Amino acid sequence: MNSYETVFILTPVLSEDQAKEAVQKFEDEIKSFGGKIKHSEKWGLKKLAYPIQKKTTGFYFLTEFEGPGEVVANLELSMKRDERVMRFLTVKMEAHHLTYAEKRRAKMKEKSTAVEA
Repeated sequence: MNSYETVFILTPVLSEDQAKEAVQKFEDEIKSFGGKIKHSEKWGLKKLAYPIQKKTTGFYFLTEFEGPGEVVANLELSMKRDERVMRFLTVKMEAHHLTYAEKRRAKMKEKSTAVEA
């Protein structure tokens, strides 16, 4: 099983519920193709570096998952067909990438517990 990370941008005209529904759809597709979700993050509405489809902002999401190679091909095909997705990028996570991701999540967790206290 390989580890992958996908970052995708949804169109800003979606409501919060519609964005959550789209993310859930992609996570369900990963699971249906034999993958396993390891981590998912919502980065929120951010300004784009350049306009895409005449839009200057988008909802950013990150999903880390494990699965066979076909999962990526099927996931990317469904993202291409979904008009809510403006851009996406999937990368295979190597050992150093996995280590960095774990450290980053631990650091984020520390910050969130410090803010709550």
